[in-house]
Amino acid sequence: MMAAGIVAYGGTVAYLTHFDHATAPAPAGAGVDATSAAALNVIREARCDYCHAARVDLPFYFSLPVANTLMSHDRDQGLRHFRVEPVINALQNGGVPDQEPLARIEEVINQNRMPPTLYLLMHWHAHLSAAQRESMLAWIAQVRRQHYAVPGVADRFAAEPVQPVPESVPVDSHKVALGQRLFFDRKLSGDGTLNCASCHSLQHGGVDGLVTATGIHGQKGPINVPTVYDAVFNRWQFWNGRAGTLAQQAAGPVMNPVEMGSHDWSSVAARLREDPTYAPDFQAAYGSDTIDENTITDAIGEYEKTLVTPDSRFDQYLKGDDAALNTQEKHGYALFKQVGCSGCHTGPSMGGQAFEPLGLEGNYFSARGGSLTDADKGRFEVTHDPADMERFKVPNLRNIALTGPYFHDGSIRTLDGAVRDMARYQTPDHNISDQDVTDIVAFLNTLTGRYQGETLQNTAP
Repeated sequence: MMAAGIVAYGGTVAYLTHFDHATAPAPAGAGVDATSAAALNVIREARCDYCHAARVDLPFYFSLPVANTLMSHDRDQGLRHFRVEPVINALQNGGVPDQEPLARIEEVINQNRMPPTLYLLMHWHAHLSAAQRESMLAWIAQVRRQHYAVPGVADRFAAEPVQPVPESVPVDSHKVALGQRLFFDRKLSGDGTLNCASCHSLQHGGVDGLVTATGIHGQKGPINVPTVYDAVFNRWQFWNGRAGTLAQQAAGPVMNPVEMGSHDWSSVAARLREDPTYAPDFQAAYGSDTIDENTITDAIGEYEKTLVTPDSRFDQYLKGDDAALNTQEKHGYALFKQVGCSGCHTGPSMGGQAFEPLGLEGNYFSARGGSLTDADKGRFEVTHDPADMERFKVPNLRNIALTGPYFHDGSIRTLDGAVRDMARYQTPDHNISDQDVTDIVAFLNTLTGRYQGETLQNTAP
């Protein structure tokens, strides 16, 4: 009986091995470099797409009654955690994957968390050897060096998930000058009491320091204010990503009845035209004295591109100054990567590159308590895709010591509290030690940069 069972098990494994190889994603196309082709072969061999791609031919046991329940749960969680299709497409065609999936794959490889043990019981060939893991890490390093390394980064850090904040980005100086005026002009609000800086104080880390924003007539907004500093490096704006550009972001609060409370752009433009000095500024910026939504928001967006905060102590370290961080801070950065924080907080601004569910490893909202609001729905409010429920743009971590309270709901007052909750609800290391929290916070405190040559600090009341 036992022998028959062993034979049946062996036959099943052999069948699955054949199925896995026969239905695997296509290999790399002609012209794809050897390092990328090797990385794709690892994904094909492990069949990461079984749990991380939406449309795929699944092994027969997915249709068996008991197994289907177990496998469907694992697959649902896999799709919620990570989607591999863009990576496969890039590897097949010689494209450049985004920074966030590179970081997520690196995290999983370094933590040796995939493929899961139960999966390997039926798919022996999917066990990744040391050489296969190294080939994945070599590909990630190659992509980062070729496409994401920031000028000035030390060679030994050119393949890091985090890069220094660039000293500047290209801008139109005339639009910047106009945008700066508009950013601080209260005529953009319906009653002339608020401007962009009312919520995005440049003296307060680019935020207002409140749990949620206070708008026109003292109304309370539903969500915590993201920082305007380094927002130029975000792929999307707002917690739910409803704006794709800084100009689109600038348009939202002006018309929002709970924020700046203007009713229409024609009335905003009319108020600006009452100041005769605006016409030449618009003429210089746009070759016309047209004042409307497009020119107003474009100019504000151009100004916000200049709100970058380079030259933090961590940036100095990434550029080769080993003495810029002390031993604890360096260890905190190592923990930041080891725990898995860098799997989402990537790039120069350490965020803004992806949307992630809040509560990957635990029910954040149940633990928080209170009623759920529309703001808690996150990306779902934009896409209406159930997969985007409670999924939020990963926030920037630059100047994080200055931008509390934290999370979209402003529910966490302290930085160490934010670190604990992120470890608890977003990473497999649910309960990191007090010392680890202290060390990570020490590292995060090195992320405060400089604006116009001065180190940022909270000077606003």
